[in-house]
Order: sequence, then structure tokens, then C-alpha cells
Amino acid sequence: MIAKISSGKDTAGLIRYLFDTKKAKDHTDPHLVASWDGFAPDPGRTDDFDAAKKLLVADLNLHVQQARRLGRAPEKHTWHCSIRAATTDRHLSDEEWADIARRVVAATGIAPDGDPDGCRWVAVRHAPDHIHIAATKVRADLSTARHWNDYLTADRELAAAEKEYGLFQVVRGDRTAAKRPTRAEQEKARRAGHDKPARERLRATIRTAVAAATSTAEFIHLLNHTDGVLVEVVYFPSGDVRGYKFASEDTTTAAREPVWFSGSELAPDLSFPRIQERLENIEPQPTNQPGRRRPNPWHQAIAAAERIPHHLDQADDEASQAHLAAFGEALDALPLLAPQTLRPQLREAASAFERAARSRIRAEHHHARALRGAVRAMVREPALRDGAVVAMFLDAAILVVISAARWHQLHRHDQQVAAAHQTLLHLQAAYDHAAAPPLAALAQSQPPQQAVDRNIRHLRQAVPGHAEQVIEDPAFGMLTAALTEAEAAGHDPERLLQQAADQRVLDDADSPARVLTWRIQRLSARPAPSARARAAQARSTAKRPNAPVHAAASVPAPQPPQARRR
Repeated sequence: MIAKISSGKDTAGLIRYLFDTKKAKDHTDPHLVASWDGFAPDPGRTDDFDAAKKLLVADLNLHVQQARRLGRAPEKHTWHCSIRAATTDRHLSDEEWADIARRVVAATGIAPDGDPDGCRWVAVRHAPDHIHIAATKVRADLSTARHWNDYLTADRELAAAEKEYGLFQVVRGDRTAAKRPTRAEQEKARRAGHDKPARERLRATIRTAVAAATSTAEFIHLLNHTDGVLVEVVYFPSGDVRGYKFASEDTTTAAREPVWFSGSELAPDLSFPRIQERLENIEPQPTNQPGRRRPNPWHQAIAAAERIPHHLDQADDEASQAHLAAFGEALDALPLLAPQTLRPQLREAASAFERAARSRIRAEHHHARALRGAVRAMVREPALRDGAVVAMFLDAAILVVISAARWHQLHRHDQQVAAAHQTLLHLQAAYDHAAAPPLAALAQSQPPQQAVDRNIRHLRQAVPGHAEQVIEDPAFGMLTAALTEAEAAGHDPERLLQQAADQRVLDDADSPARVLTWRIQRLSARPAPSARARAAQARSTAKRPNAPVHAAASVPAPQPPQARRR
């Protein structure tokens, strides 16, 4: 059920609307289902409608008139709350609606339980699927009702009522969602030929600039050089930046003035202090040194993303929120870097995850410095020619989003869970497209039968619970090719298989061989361990002869059927 709450000045006008059946054609059989004392006159159940309506308005306004004579009545003295059930819900009885109305006025502070001085109110039902509560805000002791945060308290009470009455449970937010465009903004964008309103286009532009910038000065510089965006920076007397506001060049008022938005108006995490906090927590990347190869930032970003599910399993919520915010920045930057064919799905994924990257938990951004630094280094790399590395990143990103959905679910962040599931669909579509060419190339490789038999032995040793399923998988040939290439590069195939399987359980994978192939590809992209390192690993393994071969790292969040892993 959804509640909408407003205030007004005209009690008579509100009652006239609630009982109107001429102008409002959808109003059928308007009548009271509950009132402050159970004896309020009901214009819908009397022969003299006008007299009953006049008497009801007078009764509701009694304490307002008394307070007005003392100069204590609020200007907006009416309180109006409409409560609508979902279209799939059964039709509630009058008695059930009456119970819900009493609970809502009690929860919001209009008429608390057991308070003889509560405000006067009535609940009117003029359609099968909703009711309206009309109240006056002056209590019997002539004080004004304390109904702050009434929308939140009403929403909480309605969530409880949904469970008790077996109704559809609405996905509820935590007031951290970005403000939606108004209907006027949507119509203006449609007339101008834009697929999205200016508010949403500016939000995406700013998030991309944040993902690419390494400092607040560079952030402002990037926006100043973005086509179609106007920027106005506000400074303190000291010369330090106080804040900023943005406008799209194609949106103006009737007076030809730009329509400006502050960062916080676009999204809670786009205020200048929040952006500054994030940009101050970026790990500097190593510079080129003679005789020393600079790390590949894509591999660094993939490694940082792989660690996020582990971080989300820890008890530090502030650190977890920081990693989700940093991962959101990585998705914001990805459309700048990926091949053109992947960009539409990646933009949709970034847009969807924007909601999942934010909650009421305050992020401690220093925990995610490594991923932020790697993302900035990726932006500064030359044009990407290796499509396989994009697929590797997307493979890791899908695991992050599954873990994010589970983390939000544990914290009862309903909107964020839905956003993560939506992100997953777009990432999977992008992955399927990106992975096809490199997987096809692997499928054409035909390792010698001796290598295939050796890899089967490694597989049965490393992943005994899934070995036969993997061997029978049509993608098994790709896996053996990847293992053979990794072994030729100096890696231990059995150890790689153990690491790949430990990153995620294979029980719900449609193609476990395909999942393992990408893990092997990603792990073998790192430099192979030296002879000394391999000897140390062997000694460590020898000391733990009874150590479990495979321990699942985490359990994936519940997913809709179309969002199953590959």
C-alpha cells in the first residue's frame, strides 16, 4: 500500500471533494468507514447530504475555530492522507480499512492511541481500492499535532499491515534515492527530442566525471569542457570551493535562463563535500620506472573487484558501503572504455547500480582506495584493444553485483536489492556479447589428448564435487585450452582450479566449465609465481595435508530466473 500526505487550508473543500460523485466519475458510493469517535455524521449515508456535510465540516473544525480565536491555529490546518492498495490485492472490507486508518493516524501522531486530546479525523472510502483520511491538525487541548516525518511513520505502519493482511509488499526505500524527474521535466525532454530529462542526463554526466577525475580541480575542469553542460562554482571568501551547480544548455526557462541544479538536488552523494571526500581517497598509481613494468590497471581493477564479495561478508558496514560506492564509480567509467557495441548495456547497468551504490550507511571511503585508483588509471590508458579483458572485468563485476544484492537484502534495503538485480541483467547481456569472440577463439584450440587427460586429473583433484559435471559440459574444451595455456605460461593448473572454484560455488551455474574458464583466464593473466614462490606454496600445502580442497566463498543472493549465472 502507498500513502500520499498533504496539508491544506480548506476543510470544507476537502470534504466536498471526497464525497463528490459528479465531477469525479471514479467516486462510487462515498461513505465513512471510521472517525475519531465513531459517531461522526456521514453525508454518504443520509437523505440530507448538504446538511450532513455541513455538520461534518463543523465538527472537524471545532478545535480549529477555538484555536483561531486565541490566535493559535496553524494556517494549513487540514491533514489529508490517501492510502491505496496494489492492483493485485484483494478488496478489503470497510472494517479492514477502518483498522488501517486507525493505525495510520495513531502512528503519525494525528490521533495517538489512548490520547483523549487527539485530533479529529474521518476515513472516507469512495472506491474499492483506497481510502482518504481527512483530519484537522488542532488537538482538543488546542495545541498543534506533532506529526513530523508522518510519511515515514505511515509507510512503516502500512508495511506492517501488508504483512498482517497478506497484501502485496511494496518495495520501500530509505530516502537515499535520487529525486525523480517531474512530469513537466519529462514532457519538456520529450518535446526537445531527448530520451531522458535534463536531471537524469546531468546526473549521469556528473557521475562519469567523478569516476574519471583524480581531484576536485580536475572534476570541475572535466565538466567545464563537457559539451552541453553549464557549470557555476561557488567559492568561500578564502577562495576555497564551497559548492557548485549545473545546468544543461538545452534547458531554459521562459525568460531564457538556465535551469540550475545543485549536486545534492541531483543525488544525495553528488554534493560537493561528498564528491570531495571520495576524490581524496584514491590510491596513487605507480609511475613508469626504468627496468620495471608498470602493472596493468585493468588487472588491478579486476583484482580489487574480486575482493569486494569478501569485504561484503565482513561485519564492517561502513567499509562495505565504501566498496559498493567505488564499484559504482567503476561502472560509471566503463562505458568510456569498452567497445562501442557494449556501451548501451553498460550505461544501463551503471544507471541501475547507481541506486544500489547508496544507502543510509555512511561510507568510509579510505577502504576502497585501490579500486578507485585503478579505475582512474584505466581511464588514462591508451585505447583498449583486448576485448577479453573487458569480459574478465564483467565476469568479476557480476559476482560483485550478486554479493551486493545479498548484502542489501540482509540490511533490508529493498530498493537497492531490486536495483542490483536489474544491474545484473544488463551486465550479463554485456558479458555474453564481450565473451563470445575470446571464447570462440579458445574453442578452436585443440590441446593434445595427453594435456586433456592431465587437466581431467587436475580437475578431479581440485573440484571433486563438480568434476564430472564440468567434464560433460559442452564448454569443457574451452576450459582445457585455457588450462593448457596457463600451464605453458608457468602456472600450476591444479592451484588455479582451486582458486577459481573458491571464488564462487558452481551449484547454480548453467555452464560450470564456462565459469571456470573465465576464472582461469583472469587468474593466469597475472605473472606466474617464481620457482621460489612455487616451492613455498608446495611446503605450505604439505603442512596441511588434510586441508579442504574447496570451500565456498559465499552464497549468492536470491535471483530472478532470468538472472541466473552463466
